[in-house]
Amino acid sequence: MGRYLSAISSVFLLLIEIAQICLSAKSTVPCIERERQALLKFKASLQDPTNRLSSWKGIHCCRWEGIGCDNVTGHVVKLDLSNSCTIRQMTDELGCDVGENSLKAPNINPSLSQLEYLTYLDLSNNDFQFSPIPMFIGSMQQLTYLALSSANLGGRIPKNFGNLTNLHLLDLSLNYDDTDSTLYTADIDWISKLRSLETLNMTMVVFRKANNLFKVLNILPSLLHISLSFCGLDNSLIPHSAFQNLTSLVYLDLSWNSLHSPISDAFRNLTYLETLELSRNNITSIPSWFNNFKKLSFLDLSSNVLHGAIPDAFKNMSSLVRLDLVGNSINSVPSWFGNLKLVRLDLSRNDLDGPIPEAFRNMTSIESLTLDGNRFTSVPSWFTELKTLVYLDLSSNKLTPIKCSLSSILINMCHLKSLSFSDNKLRGEPIGSYELSACIRYDLETLDLSHNDFSDRLPTWLGRLENLEDLYLESNFFYGSIPLSLGKLSNLRRMSLSNNKLEGPLSNDIGQLVNLTYLDLSFNNFHGELPRGLGELVNLQVFDLSNNSFNGSISQVLGQLVNLEKLDLSRNKLHGSIPDYFSQLVKLRELDLSSNNLDGTISLGKNLSSSMLQLSEFDLSNNQLSGPLPKNIGYMMPRLINLHLENNLINGSIPNSLCQNKLFTLDLSKNRFSGEIPNCWRDHKNWDKINLSFNRLSGSFPSSFESLSSLLWLHLNSNNLQGELPTSLSFLKQLLILDLGENQFSGSIPSSWTTNTFPSLHILRLRQNMLSGSIPSQLCQLTSLKILDLSCNNLSGSIPWCIGNLRGMIRDKSNTELTTPAMPPTSASFGWYTEDVKQIMKGTEFDYVKILKLVVNLDLSENNLDGSIPNGITSLTGLIGLNLTNNNLNGEIPTMIGNMKSLESLDMSHNHLSGTIPNSISALTTLSHLNLSHNNLSGPIPKDKQFSTLDDPSIYAENPYLCGSPLPNKCLGDELHPGAGNEDDNDSKDKVEKIWFFFIIAVGFATGFWGVIAVLLLKKSFRFAYFKWVDEKADDIYVAMVIKMARLKKLMPMKNRIRG
Repeated sequence: MGRYLSAISSVFLLLIEIAQICLSAKSTVPCIERERQALLKFKASLQDPTNRLSSWKGIHCCRWEGIGCDNVTGHVVKLDLSNSCTIRQMTDELGCDVGENSLKAPNINPSLSQLEYLTYLDLSNNDFQFSPIPMFIGSMQQLTYLALSSANLGGRIPKNFGNLTNLHLLDLSLNYDDTDSTLYTADIDWISKLRSLETLNMTMVVFRKANNLFKVLNILPSLLHISLSFCGLDNSLIPHSAFQNLTSLVYLDLSWNSLHSPISDAFRNLTYLETLELSRNNITSIPSWFNNFKKLSFLDLSSNVLHGAIPDAFKNMSSLVRLDLVGNSINSVPSWFGNLKLVRLDLSRNDLDGPIPEAFRNMTSIESLTLDGNRFTSVPSWFTELKTLVYLDLSSNKLTPIKCSLSSILINMCHLKSLSFSDNKLRGEPIGSYELSACIRYDLETLDLSHNDFSDRLPTWLGRLENLEDLYLESNFFYGSIPLSLGKLSNLRRMSLSNNKLEGPLSNDIGQLVNLTYLDLSFNNFHGELPRGLGELVNLQVFDLSNNSFNGSISQVLGQLVNLEKLDLSRNKLHGSIPDYFSQLVKLRELDLSSNNLDGTISLGKNLSSSMLQLSEFDLSNNQLSGPLPKNIGYMMPRLINLHLENNLINGSIPNSLCQNKLFTLDLSKNRFSGEIPNCWRDHKNWDKINLSFNRLSGSFPSSFESLSSLLWLHLNSNNLQGELPTSLSFLKQLLILDLGENQFSGSIPSSWTTNTFPSLHILRLRQNMLSGSIPSQLCQLTSLKILDLSCNNLSGSIPWCIGNLRGMIRDKSNTELTTPAMPPTSASFGWYTEDVKQIMKGTEFDYVKILKLVVNLDLSENNLDGSIPNGITSLTGLIGLNLTNNNLNGEIPTMIGNMKSLESLDMSHNHLSGTIPNSISALTTLSHLNLSHNNLSGPIPKDKQFSTLDDPSIYAENPYLCGSPLPNKCLGDELHPGAGNEDDNDSKDKVEKIWFFFIIAVGFATGFWGVIAVLLLKKSFRFAYFKWVDEKADDIYVAMVIKMARLKKLMPMKNRIRG
């Protein structure tokens, strides 16, 4: 019996083992050859930069990566080539790049149509270059799972997708392009045929006809999950019956649309809903019937327009565990709010202030609390009672050490894993003399105290946080050296101590932090040589030591950091050559060695060739590197985006291979490059900047530049370029700066340079060439211009009368902003802070960099221009500088020049201007530099307002008919009125004296008049005597007049006889 039982048990165990083998192993049934060939054709159509399909070889296709077969028939039933690196992962994880890991192809190869038994197809997160979804997919009727998310597919969704009646999941999300190539559907009736559908994700799909969208969805009773985010939906598309038959729906995402209050009551029917995402809409209020969502566990209303208190509609949501109200205008928390069983709450970026609300005290289940971006001023003592709290973010508030006991939180909140108090007003030592509790020593994983006012040495207790993974202390005032106790943090992965006052040499003990992937010590005062201990940090991916005072050569130990993706040693005092061992850093993407004292040559064949393959950012600027660039530099850096080699001693020609890269920025300025500029540039839609200025380049303007349609900044100034300016640059629509100054260009300025050629041009600089002819009036159409510099040429003729049409130089009367059209939505906004242009202002050459965007200047000096200055020039009210010196201009200075209120520098010297100096110049209160010398001006120099500060005689010198202070020659009449220099004061005194004179006369008259009247009224004898005297005087006057008249009558006949 025992033997029998033993045999049975052995057989049973054998069967179990066989079953496990069958379940665990891939199918051993031979692969269908026709399907294997189809898969190989599909592979051949793909670019596989990371070799993801390396297993696709041999006859057993069912064992290939991403392939699943039916264990009985051997047919391929599953094809999963989704990119394991998603967009979300790329933002969270170093080393994860969707583009790098993507399979690429111009389309989905039709060979997949041979996989007739396919039930599962996932091509998500790859790149099919916005080709249309092929029609044959609509014929694969066995499919139950179809995911084409983020696959760069475009065009119209095929109608025959309605044939896929077995589909349980359809995901076409995130195939968006800002052109006509984006994925869209014009007819959604095909969706109504997918009766088995449970999950539908159409995020970012354009619905061109969506009026009946929810009517169609209502026909699908099996739907459980709907995602229609970023689909342009509004309230009008959601009728009252929208969800009438979708009562089983558990997930609904309508975020990033245009929904507004009142929210449609169609949502009332969704009583089984567990997740509702309505973020990024225009919702201002929440209806009371939200209480119907008894099963709702996650509600996202972030980035809406909610204001006031948290809505009462949430009061009875007993199942709610996660609530997201980020980015609203909520300013109070009701007392009942603490009764919710919330596990995760995000109230960041609202209008909450004062102490943290008392209502939070009752949140006995809360694990994650995010309150950043409010105006909280204090953390109450009861806060440490939240014993379940694991994640706490109080960054970007107004917390101070007096009203926030950070020590108490660190000591008493035992379960905290992440704590962020960044960007507050905390100072002193973070924990004082307290000892850390044992519990937080073992639990805390993330500590962020950055951007505060801590001003002590780094605390030694940090070394006791044994499980700490992330430590952020940047932008404080910590000083001294890094404590040795930090070397005990063996689990530390990310540490940032940048922008403090730390100093001294870096200790070898830094090498004990062997798990570090991110280390930022930039913007401190560290010095000495790089320690050997750095070589132990083999897991480092980002390493930043920039803006310190490290010296010596670049340490050889850095060659051991084989996982480095970013290395920044810029702005130190390192010297020597670029080391050979950089070739071991094959994962390097960003390398910045700028602003050191490095010398030697750049030799890719010897020291950098291997590491260049992944490099996208390469900066060796501001060193002393010399010699020519390798001819193959462009080919050795196929992924290069930004190349900065400016301000070195590099010579030789510019390699043609640089034309082939998909560069954003190429800066080779301030070197010794010679020869012609390569004429092989091609447009790849990414060009941002080309700067070849301050070299020794010769030849003509490369015609291939004309095709760089995305170019923003082009600097070719200070070379030896010659020939005529190109007439056809019609593709440079985005160009903001064109600097061709200090060359030998000749001929005339092309009349074709109009707003059609340069609609966005802000700066045109042609200074110091050999240009001739007149200034074309077509330049007046460049209405975005803020700097026009045509100085030091041989231009002749008059200044165009239309010069006042340059709207970019006009300041709006209603405000202080220039009327320049808006910039294109590119990296231009940041670029203005890095671009530099030289301008003559106030008689001195300035190199404008960070404030370049604010400079408005018109410089036509050093030419042969004649005629009068057009009155229209005074319309350029935004001009800061106007320079017309050294021409042959005549006529008078425009009288309305006082309208140019922004002028700080005005130079009209060395012309033939005549007439008087307009008094309106005195209204230019910002004018600090004026030069009117060497003209034929006449009359007195005005003395009002601003002229009192412009008292240098050289301003008015060599105008023989000009007079008055500060010139020595007096104006006519000055001798008769000494002290003319104090004319304003004298005028003022005269006015006061006149007022007193007339006042005294009036008082005297009134006193005499009323004195006589009073006497006559009060003294009767005086009154009789007065009137008697008046009568006598009247009789005397009458008699005298009669005698006079009689004499005149006798004389009149005598005169008539004499005349006769």
